[in-house]
This record gives sequence, structure tokens and C-alpha cells, in this order.
Amino acid sequence: MAEKNIECLGNVAKSGLLVGGSGLIGGGILHYFKTYVDGEFELMGPNSKQLSLRNPEDVRLHVRRHRPEFIVNCAIAALDSNPLLAYQINYLGTLHLARAALEQGIPYIHFSSAAVLPPGENLTEDDHLELTAKLPNYPKSKLLAEMALAEMHRKYGLDYTIIRLAVVYGAHDHKIQGFHRMLFAIADQTMPLLFTNRRAAHSYTNAMKIPPFVHHILTHREEFGGRIWHFVDPAPVSLSELILTIKSYLQLKRPWKIYLPYPVAHFGAGIIHWLIRMLGRIGIDARMPAELLFMEQFYQTQTLSSRRLQESSFFDPKPETTVFTELPHLLEYYLTRWEALNLITTYNKDFFDCGRQSEDFVNNPSKLLETLGK
Repeated sequence: MAEKNIECLGNVAKSGLLVGGSGLIGGGILHYFKTYVDGEFELMGPNSKQLSLRNPEDVRLHVRRHRPEFIVNCAIAALDSNPLLAYQINYLGTLHLARAALEQGIPYIHFSSAAVLPPGENLTEDDHLELTAKLPNYPKSKLLAEMALAEMHRKYGLDYTIIRLAVVYGAHDHKIQGFHRMLFAIADQTMPLLFTNRRAAHSYTNAMKIPPFVHHILTHREEFGGRIWHFVDPAPVSLSELILTIKSYLQLKRPWKIYLPYPVAHFGAGIIHWLIRMLGRIGIDARMPAELLFMEQFYQTQTLSSRRLQESSFFDPKPETTVFTELPHLLEYYLTRWEALNLITTYNKDFFDCGRQSEDFVNNPSKLLETLGK
């Protein structure tokens, strides 16, 4: 998929260290490098017990022992992590890995997030939030990490690349988070209204396209080193349109096409937070979905410019692929998984299209008539 311009003398593969291999992004990269570039690169993916990002000596010794020729950091603390965990994983962990890469003189690939950006349209790689104490833990720690890497590049010559992702979509995410949290809420009928407005739009990132991009930037260090890259689909997506499209695919009654004003949604979230605290006092463990911490962004537009990426040497093999074209596959994958885990039971399988009814329309139209009496 990505070009291969690297020479492997004596067929010896380049070894790399990938941190965060249990997640959607890291797991996809490990699978891609094992399946598609076997013999050219070999990735080690230690778990948190084998390599602790919180311990600088652990990182240093691991890198010295295994001598990787590049490092890829996909590890992140959860959106709702406490300040200490966000600081240790997202910031200190980044520093420990970057220092180890600098000591060995090897490239360091770092995954960041659109959470470091303000609301706005066509935001470039030079844009970012103002670093203040009032920032939530997650964007503060990710922004600090970006700034630290840029400083290490200027002062010490760190060979780094930052990949900023937007709303990530893709199969094989074992956690219900981000975009997949929204899928779950719609399928489980726990989203009665539209928690957004008609104008809000966001950028999206296809998880399947990330591994070929990592492969490409490893073989084109001169072009991609020392810079930030927005890795997003070119066209922004209206949040309300996406929600209603998912609802249409599943042929559900909810959410109703009623746009809940942000002040009302914010007040409701505050009530839920208070109830959760009260439940905790009587020994009932409950947590608010981490995405609700960023509810305001559901009502704001944030689109990232992909111009730098489009003008680079990286070639997107499937530029027509978007979150809309992937919805049938994603819905079928996640609904099957969640049903097997007894997490959802409310959707009607007879109305679950996901491409099957449209296939009947093309290949077996009489079958559609047979379902009228059911």
C-alpha cells in the first residue's frame, strides 16, 4: 500500500518498538507490519507489564537491551484520567521514549490528537490551544507532549514525527469509546435527542489507513521528520447527519430529530454527574462516559486541514473511503460483537440493513416482498 524505498541489507529487517499495541491504533499497526511488510520491518509490542512508561529507567534499559531502530508511541491515558495518570502517560511517557530515541539516534513517531486544537475550520498543523492551567487533563498533557518534542528537536536534533488524529473510526476497537461510544448509544437507544446542532462538523480519521502512513514516513524520514501531520479524511462530516444516517441504517425511531440546546444538555450532564456522586456514597460504582467531558465540542465545528498531507509523497490508495462508506461494515461488526457480549438487545435484527437489504434489492428483489408480512 505504502511505497517501499528502503534497502534491507542481507534481508535483515529493521526492528522497531511500538508502545500501546493493545489499542485500536497500535493493534492495527502491529497487524499491518506483520502481514504486509514482513521481512522489511519487525515490530516489538511489549505490554505495560513488560515496559512501564512511568519508569524512565525501565524505558532506557528496554531500549538499550533490544536496540530498536525506531520507536512508535500509540499509548494514551483515558480521556477521563486523573491529572497524575494523564501527566505520567501522555507527557512523561512521551519524554522518556523521546529521550531514549535521542540517546540511540533513532526516529520517534508520536500520535497526538485534535484535542490540542481549538474549535474552527480548516485548522493547520501550526494551530493549537493556549497552554493554561484550566485546560482539561487530556488536552493539556497531549499539548505539553507536542511542545516538548518540538523543543527537543530544536535543541538536540530529535528526529520525530507527530501524527495528529481526529475522530477515529474503524473495526476491532475493544473499548467503547469515541466514535464507537456514539454508535453504541444509538444502537442501545440511549440517545433520545440530538446532542448537537445543525452546523457542527468535525474531521474523521480512518484507522485502516494509519499503518500504511506509518510505514511510509519511516521510509521517508527527510520529508516527514521534525513536523506535525494531520492525518484525516479530506471532507468534514456533519455530526447530526452522521447520527441520523446511523439511525436510518438501523431503522430505529430514536434519536428523534430534535436538537437539544447546549445549555440544557450541559445542565443535564451536571445532574447525572451529581447522581453518580450520590450513588458512590452508598457503594454503587458508576461512571459518566468520558466523552461527556467534551460535550461542548458536540456543538462546535472543528475541522482539520489535510493540505500538507495531500501535497506530500504519501498516496492514499482509497481516497473515496469515508466514515459513511464504512458504516455498513462497522455497524455489522460492532453490533455483532456487542450482542455477543450481552451489551445490547434493543435493535431489531429484521430491520438491521447494513447492506443486506440493498443487496437483496440488486440481486433478489422478490425477497424484499416476502418480508412485508413479517
